[in-house]
Amino acid sequence: MSTEIHSFLTGNRDHIARELCDWVRLPSVAGVPERAADVNRSAHWLAGALRDLGFPTVEVWPAGDAPAVYAEWCAAPGAPTVLIYSHHDVRAAKDEQWEETAPFEPVVRDGYVYGRGASDAKGQVVAHLWGLRAHLAATGRDAPAVNVKILVDGEEETGSAHLAGLLDEHRPQADLIVFSDTLLWRRDHPAVCLSMRGTMLAELEVYGPHRDVHSGAVSGPAPNPVIELAALIAALHDDEGRVTLPGFYDAVTEPSEQTRAELAALPYSDEDWLTRSDTRSIGGEKGFTVLERLWARPTVEVLTVVAGDPVGPSRAAVPAVATASISIRTVPDQSMPEVAKQLQRWVEATISDRVEYKLDVPVEDGQEPYRTPRDHPAVAMLAAAMEDGFGAPAGRMGNAGGGPADLLVRKVGAPLVFFGTSLPEDRWHDSDERTGLDVLIAGAATLASFWQRLSSCRVTSEVPDYGENGTVDSGTAGVAVQP
Repeated sequence: MSTEIHSFLTGNRDHIARELCDWVRLPSVAGVPERAADVNRSAHWLAGALRDLGFPTVEVWPAGDAPAVYAEWCAAPGAPTVLIYSHHDVRAAKDEQWEETAPFEPVVRDGYVYGRGASDAKGQVVAHLWGLRAHLAATGRDAPAVNVKILVDGEEETGSAHLAGLLDEHRPQADLIVFSDTLLWRRDHPAVCLSMRGTMLAELEVYGPHRDVHSGAVSGPAPNPVIELAALIAALHDDEGRVTLPGFYDAVTEPSEQTRAELAALPYSDEDWLTRSDTRSIGGEKGFTVLERLWARPTVEVLTVVAGDPVGPSRAAVPAVATASISIRTVPDQSMPEVAKQLQRWVEATISDRVEYKLDVPVEDGQEPYRTPRDHPAVAMLAAAMEDGFGAPAGRMGNAGGGPADLLVRKVGAPLVFFGTSLPEDRWHDSDERTGLDVLIAGAATLASFWQRLSSCRVTSEVPDYGENGTVDSGTAGVAVQP
């Protein structure tokens, strides 16, 4: 079976590349009003591709200016039902920073497809399309051996504001969720992702003078919001790389010995990591390895700092306002509302009384962390399928980013496994984003094998009922799929 799958996909390598390039040409940039029509076109492009593949039910779900795409192909009575989640919106791109090609003029070069969204996450959706095609071709079936539902978000990059409402309205049921907006470790050493950190963004504005004032007139006695903001940011971490918010680590548990052993088993060197990540040097919380810092520990980062005259000639003025965007990555057992309070209390106690400030921490826009039950049968099946797809045993890893995994689990009432087809060096959210065609093909082969393996399972319980608020009780969520 594995040979037939790989032969089919390798024979369609050029077709896969062309299909991805066609989709990447649509600049479905999240949160930019002038790109709303392109996001809509992107959704309809995917809807057409799903119909062409054979999905009998395909719908475009309105969600503000960024519609989602839903499809289902349920022709396997008694087999598990899988809900695949990914997204088709992309981050903005600065054309002048791209060297391989313009962001939305995709090219295939040296085995890579370059273009915004090639990896995050249109390439991952294309891997699913071709994984299903390979599954059908290798088995000779007219429909998948499992019941497949696909939900492709149109606003993941801006926080999936409408996703909870869509899930409440349509209530798609499934026995298992496959979340495809994650990274692999290495092409020659695949790994099953078992966790995703939560994410929350805070916006801090620091106010100095009542207006921008010529520095020659007030420099010295005037409060400078840039200096005060810089001092505050510098105090976010201590000399050991630990976050200084009081209580920040109270609910954080250290990685288990099993997790530490699994991460230590992944091939890693500082030189390899620095080359692939383009991060120049290594820092972070002392006492933990780089991979533990990435996947098992919470972090606080500063993403943007803006003040004065960042564009154009300087006016030589002390600015009235300095702003910073602060990103908080949480781990299971941390409470986002509590972490938000910790940040608010810390800023109030730490910031200079010479300035005023405004801190906005919209907890409702954040995404909670999620950890896959490692003993769920689907984990072992996915690992075996990855060995089929990549030709190497699959290790275990985590995901450093965030996404609506926990939301999907709570709303759908099923456990979730992660599978992506991207690597750390694929330059997500950066210039010259890319995806390797060999990784895309190996990922599609993995999925084709996974569907066949999963089809031999039986569902052991029914999907739990939704509560009045549309959320499945966490104590009953998680329909087991047993061999």
